[in-house]
Amino acid sequence: MPKSRTARALHRGQAVSDDVFIPEKLYFRIGEVSRLTRTKAYVLRYWETEFPTLRPGKSSTGHRLYRRRDVEMVLEIRRLLYGQGFTIDGARKLLAGPSGREKTGQKHLFSAAASGAEAPRLREIRRELQGILSILSRKLPHS
Repeated sequence: MPKSRTARALHRGQAVSDDVFIPEKLYFRIGEVSRLTRTKAYVLRYWETEFPTLRPGKSSTGHRLYRRRDVEMVLEIRRLLYGQGFTIDGARKLLAGPSGREKTGQKHLFSAAASGAEAPRLREIRRELQGILSILSRKLPHS
């Protein structure tokens, strides 16, 4: 029996974890985004041509400058392609749909009673918890 796309992606180590910590910065260069998302730079450049929602800016020297929302979009594209087994066309349609951006994140984990106004607060809490985890995971100097 042939493996599913998702199983092949997991086997290749391409599935992405939702627990990626994105540093509090205004801009990220393509190399930083590549390391954070575990996605090759040439793949990121290709995705820019395929996903209209992924449009990093350019510096005065022509370097790509990704914002936090761009990094989050890369993670979502990666999750859809490698984790969920979507095709590029299918992922593009999902992200471009009227409620495509609402489907990103982890809203589906919470009850249907949660209002849309609570989602930004939940993301902020998650970022704060990730920051605390980062601080706690650092080695403390030995006295």
